[in-house]
Amino acid sequence: MAVEAAKWAWALGDLGFSVCTVAGDGPVDRLLPGLAMDAPEPPTAREVADALAPADLVVVENLCSLPLNPAASAVVAKALEGRPALLRHHDLAWQRARFADLGPPPTDPCWRHVTINDLSRRQLAERGIGAVTIRNAFDTGAAPGDRAATRRSLGLDDRTRLLLQPTRAIARKNVPAGLALAESVAAVYWLLGPAEEGYGRELERLLAAATVPVIHGPGPGGPATDVAGPYAACDAVVFPSTWEGFGNPTVESAIHRRALAIGNYPVAAELAGLGFRWLPADDPAALAGWLDRPDPTVLDHNADVARRHFSLDRLPGKLGRLIESAGWGRR
Repeated sequence: MAVEAAKWAWALGDLGFSVCTVAGDGPVDRLLPGLAMDAPEPPTAREVADALAPADLVVVENLCSLPLNPAASAVVAKALEGRPALLRHHDLAWQRARFADLGPPPTDPCWRHVTINDLSRRQLAERGIGAVTIRNAFDTGAAPGDRAATRRSLGLDDRTRLLLQPTRAIARKNVPAGLALAESVAAVYWLLGPAEEGYGRELERLLAAATVPVIHGPGPGGPATDVAGPYAACDAVVFPSTWEGFGNPTVESAIHRRALAIGNYPVAAELAGLGFRWLPADDPAALAGWLDRPDPTVLDHNADVARRHFSLDRLPGKLGRLIESAGWGRR
């Protein structure tokens, strides 16, 4: 999510806004620890007011969408009453089982709501909140990673099949299905992200029981934010999630020219409707067939879909039109 926020900060800067990032942790311009998901206390109203005082426009990234820190959400929503704000929703409360009974996010006549998929936009509309869809954006001209160097760092020769699952390890990412695909095609399984949300013990059990070699983490010397190297090193990408608000591997795999075996989560169907050609994660035979006989024309096609629909270069224009329609400007 921090990566997506940085892209919006760049786009707003391209539109001429001075940008100041505020968060509970991470490399931001101003830290307010009470905004963090696990903060024991929310920030005070004065702390939030001081942080937001210079802003002509405030972008709220998911804080008022999922009630992971509801006290902080309430403080921020109160501070934003009557002033321009974009509330960007990556996930909504009822889309998670533990929050299913909760209502919609706060709103105000001066705010605009942005979703990263049409499903959430429609669900907000059903609850009386208008929104626009601006999907995640990507550097579609990103330089490819170094396949040979990355595989050497992992101790793999070029004949060894490698499947990459470029996700964290939590229940909805469906690690068992990713492992099963690797086992079905006799491939090394590479899970890129850490265990979160109490999934560590279950992940340990799953990886210990795996019948194929497993790599967990970014690899020797690899930064956690690097995806070009892992995508270059792998032979295909597995993304068997049961729920995603978007799912960046759908586009990243296209940019880096790798086949994708994907789960049947609702937003995946929405993205597939834009033209992507993927493999079903529940059909090992389809993945095996691809690995035996890769089709470069499919990779060309998916890369073209990514360029047409998800280019970062187009994000300033999308935000500019939204800001103009709201009647907001810079002082």
